[in-house]
Order: sequence, then structure tokens, then C-alpha cells
Amino acid sequence: MRHQIQTRCIMLARHIIETGDTVRQTAKRFGLSKSSVHKDIHDRLRLLHPGLFEEVQAVMNFHHQVRHLRGGEATKARWERLRQQQ
Repeated sequence: MRHQIQTRCIMLARHIIETGDTVRQTAKRFGLSKSSVHKDIHDRLRLLHPGLFEEVQAVMNFHHQVRHLRGGEATKARWERLRQQQ
């Protein structure tokens, strides 16, 4: 694995741990695709730095557990905006 990619993996992981951002938020912040961030975090980081990988996984598992709540909140907000426009 190239040094540049290794550095990016560690940088993305530290960002996610420090901020609690999702893969989508991290991708937007760093100007990468969601697929690139996901591959860096889930595939490459596991081999590169197992300890850091476990910390990131804890944050990712939290996001996975609450995603249905976020979806509900987004739908509710959307319908409220539509009602206000009428």
C-alpha cells in the first residue's frame, strides 16, 4: 500500500474518532467519495492499524444503531417544510 494512502487512512480514522462524523460527512469534508472513505476505514485500516480500526468501528457501530432514528427525523423535517410552504 502506498504511503499516501496509508497516511490518508489514519487521518480519516482520527477525524472520525475525534468528531464522530459519519462516512458521508467525512467524505464531504475531505473531498473524497463515500466508497473511498469506506474502503479506507473498513478494509485498509484493518490491516494497517488494528487498534485504530477498533476505535473507528465503535463510532461506526453507533451510527449504524441510530440510523433509523436519523431517517425518521429527516422525514419528519421534510414533511414539516412541505406543510409550511403550502
